Amino acid sequence: MTTNQTLDRVLADLTAEGERLEQLVVPLDAAGWQTPTPAAGWTVAHQVAHLAWTDEAAVKAAAADKRAWDGVVLAALEDPTGFVDTAAAHGAEAGHAALLARWRDARRSLAETLTRHPEGERVPWFGPPMSATSMATARFMETWAHGLDVAEALGASPQPSDRIRHVAHLGVRTRDFAFATHELDPPVEEFRVELRAPGGETWTWGPEHAAQVVRGPAYDFCLLVTRRRHRADLDLEATGTDADRWLSVAQAFAGPPGSGREPADPTGGGR
Repeated sequence: MTTNQTLDRVLADLTAEGERLEQLVVPLDAAGWQTPTPAAGWTVAHQVAHLAWTDEAAVKAAAADKRAWDGVVLAALEDPTGFVDTAAAHGAEAGHAALLARWRDARRSLAETLTRHPEGERVPWFGPPMSATSMATARFMETWAHGLDVAEALGASPQPSDRIRHVAHLGVRTRDFAFATHELDPPVEEFRVELRAPGGETWTWGPEHAAQVVRGPAYDFCLLVTRRRHRADLDLEATGTDADRWLSVAQAFAGPPGSGREPADPTGGGR
C-alpha cells in the first residue's frame, strides 16, 4: 500500500483485470494459445506476450533504469512502425507455460515498482511522461483491451465491470492527444461527457452546460477509445460538431491509431 489511495485502487483493479484474463488462458493447451485473435496476425500468445513486454518496459521506465529504458526507446526508434509486432512475435515463440510465467512476473514487478515510485515524480514513456497513477491506468486500459481480444478469440463473453471507469477516464483525458494524432487542432473548449456505468451509476466529466456533449454507455465509450469496435456499432451520441469529430478519432493509447475495426453492421446503424 502507498499513501496514494488512487494509485492503490488502480493497482488493485489492474491486478483483478490481469487475473480475469489469466483465467481465460490458463486452461488452454498449446494449440489454444495459437488461436487467432481480432488483431491481424496476432494469436492469443501474441496478445499475452505484448502485455508482458509492455509491463516489463513500464518497469524499466518507472525504476529509473536509464540504460534499460534507453534500450527500449532505441529499439522503438529503429523500427517505429514494427517494434510492437516484433516484440509480440518474439515473445509468442516461447512455450505457453514460460510465457504465462513471464507475464505473471511482469505484472507483479510492475505493481511493486509503481508502489515504490516517488510520489510526484514522472515516469518516461513513448508519449508524454506520466505519473505512477497514470501509468497504472494505462496498463489497466491495455490489459482490459487485449483481454477483450482474447475473449473474443475464445468465444467468451466478458462481463463488464465498473473497473472500466479507468479506461473511460483515460479516454476523456486523451481527447487532445487523439486530435493531435490525427493532425487536427484540439478544441479549445471543454466537453461534457456523461456515461452510464455497468453498475448503473452515471459518470460525468466536464462542465454541466458545455455545448459539446458525448453521452452513452460507458462500455461502448471504452470500446471506442480502445478501437475495439467501430463507432457505427456503438450507442454513443454526440452533440456539437467538435464532439462528433472526437468520436471519429478518439483513442486512449499512445502511438498511431491503426486501421481500427470495420463496422459489423453494413447499414451503419448503432447496436
